[in-house]
Amino acid sequence: MKKVAVSLVTLILAAGLASPTLAQDVASIEPTAIVIAPARTPLARTIKDGLSQAYYSAARDSQAYAEAQKLYFLYGERYFEPIWIASGANGSIAFSPAAQKIVDLFERAGEEGLRPSDYLTPAIDLSRAGTGAPADLAALETAFSGAVMRYANHLHNGRIKPQSVSDMLDIKAKPIDEAALLERLANSDDPAPILAELEPRHPEFLALKAALANFDASASQRPTPIQAGPVLRPGGDDPRVPAIRARLELPATASNFYDDTLVTAVEGFQANLGLEVDGIIGPATIAAFNGGHATRREDILANMERWRWMPSDLGAFNVFVNIPEFSLSILRNGAEEYSTRVVVGTTKNQTPVFSDMIRHLVVNPYWNVPTSIVRGEIAPAVLRNPGYTDSHNMDLLYNGSPVSPWQVNWSQVSTSNFPFRVRQRPGAGNALGQIKFLFPNKHDVYLHDTPSKSLFSRSLRAFSHGCVRVENPMEFAGALMANEPNISRASLESMFGPSERWINPQTQIPVHLAYFTLRVDDAGNIRSFGDVYGHNEKLIAAMGLSSSLPPAIVAEAGPAVDELSP
Repeated sequence: MKKVAVSLVTLILAAGLASPTLAQDVASIEPTAIVIAPARTPLARTIKDGLSQAYYSAARDSQAYAEAQKLYFLYGERYFEPIWIASGANGSIAFSPAAQKIVDLFERAGEEGLRPSDYLTPAIDLSRAGTGAPADLAALETAFSGAVMRYANHLHNGRIKPQSVSDMLDIKAKPIDEAALLERLANSDDPAPILAELEPRHPEFLALKAALANFDASASQRPTPIQAGPVLRPGGDDPRVPAIRARLELPATASNFYDDTLVTAVEGFQANLGLEVDGIIGPATIAAFNGGHATRREDILANMERWRWMPSDLGAFNVFVNIPEFSLSILRNGAEEYSTRVVVGTTKNQTPVFSDMIRHLVVNPYWNVPTSIVRGEIAPAVLRNPGYTDSHNMDLLYNGSPVSPWQVNWSQVSTSNFPFRVRQRPGAGNALGQIKFLFPNKHDVYLHDTPSKSLFSRSLRAFSHGCVRVENPMEFAGALMANEPNISRASLESMFGPSERWINPQTQIPVHLAYFTLRVDDAGNIRSFGDVYGHNEKLIAAMGLSSSLPPAIVAEAGPAVDELSP
């Protein structure tokens, strides 16, 4: 087997082709020619025929087609010789020891938050290895390789394609050099550590995995989750009141009345968790009640899945925005160095989930108003009041030059030939405030200041058109520029004025717009947050998990105070 691999590498190098690595950045992958070596043994020819039939009979763009194509190319590189079928001393044919150990991993896939049935399929019948029938051997060989590839990808990228949950989950799969992986596994005495390299090493993922392992053992400590429902205000009446009193360890009562004693306990609970202390029990407080021992198994599994979607390396110094938490953190080597509250997009105008790099800071920014806001909000306002743009410090531009809004037929704004765009000038009322933080992306979202500070005091902060508004932007800017010798909060504030100023840090900073409804703190405590966009419940359904609780999805948070803000 090793000789085959060595000779194939020689062929590839002789042809001037670059050999791939086990896990490299998507951007660094270059197209390479595909080497299909001829089958040289009867079993290899049977393997090739079986793979060819599976490849060419599958519907293009289907999962079966993608898997068959990968297998055909992988085996084609190795003359279609088997990887997992080995000959014994007496000439018998059996599954290799490495394959047997991988089967053991498949059986324990539940410990990883995966499903054994995804890998231990009917096609993997180990008894077929002893029959010696070429067709059975070939089918078993390729089915097992397919299962190994599937398991590896599920460990590394998760079971569910993010875009199948929502097109706002702009997440790309992390690449795996499957040929090199299969070769390493086949030649290893212990394949478990090799596959473990593909598992997320993020501390919160590992904490959730530990919580999953202890889930059944802690069943006696687990209270019944509190149901989602209408917002409960002091003096109200709700059938959930007894459960809430029990959760806060207050004396039991048959009354459903939300009395002063319970209000005081709820306010103390909210204060301890950094929620808005108002005594109002809404989705955020219900979600907080359902953290800790009340956490559901399906929530643990769904959040583990989302950690598999994250980049393997978040960056030694990075910005992490958790949308359901309405929070932003700067992390250095995994430790929080700074945090602040944020406002995210409404359920209608959701903040997308993706990772990028902060490349620019802009002081005194212009706001180039998105076409959707021009059509949906500014044009109707101008039709009612032609002086609207002037009163909001806005320019109407045609080919980059200002034109009078009084000379434009705003009723045509919804047509494709409307040639104008709207820009808001820097100033105190600018929707972006005094600074924005750019990571150019197809969604045209970014982090920015805002003149509407009152929204940050609310527990539910889903009010923007998709961008992320930062409560303390200049504090954030100072912390963000901690590694920049020539940029500081003071130097940025010295630029305040009427002119837009662009600042380019020497080092780009990773930024992650993430979506986790469970977070694990340094003490190992699990905190729960509302499913503001419904991504969590949709993922639970896509994973085939039963939900034991109606989804506590945050409804539209209400109209934004500065309704034109991005």
